[in-house]
Amino acid sequence: MLSAARQRAAEVGCVPVLPGTAAALTFIAAMVGARAVVEVGTGTGVSGLALLRGMTDDGVLTTVESEAEHLRLARQAFAEEGVAPQRTRTILGSALDVLPRLADGAYDLVFCDGDKREYADYLTEAVRLLRPGGLVAFDNALWHDRVADPAQRDPETVAIRELGKALREDERFRALLLPVGDGLLLGLKR
Repeated sequence: MLSAARQRAAEVGCVPVLPGTAAALTFIAAMVGARAVVEVGTGTGVSGLALLRGMTDDGVLTTVESEAEHLRLARQAFAEEGVAPQRTRTILGSALDVLPRLADGAYDLVFCDGDKREYADYLTEAVRLLRPGGLVAFDNALWHDRVADPAQRDPETVAIRELGKALREDERFRALLLPVGDGLLLGLKR
């Protein structure tokens, strides 16, 4: 079903996580025994399927997407995969409007693949949303190899670069950058 979701993404101009990132997300969700996951940026469901494959059988994915068509296609991908409807909460809206309404300390994993300029705000919300020992993960942490090049000063690159520094220096987290896909930045909440 991942291949069908990837094909739909190409058709609607949505960029899904790369295969290495999808595999890492499945592994990470399994590693933490994820029962409650928040995803920012549903797309057509590629990353959601990867997360669900690693989550416990009774786990619930709460996924937030600002594009109605993308969310519809993700729901289709989840149904085709045979995911029970009660295992997903699909929410149409802006992440910064939705995340503050979610329960404090109730999540095992927060995966962020939304607006790169909002990554610092997603981290702020993740601190509140995650249980101790939970993980926050940010896709595109290398941003097409632009983050490591100090000459690159576009808003997205600067935001991702600053996020990496902030997470590394935040004593509430242990940080790790995995060089899979376009970079997966992880923070383990202490």
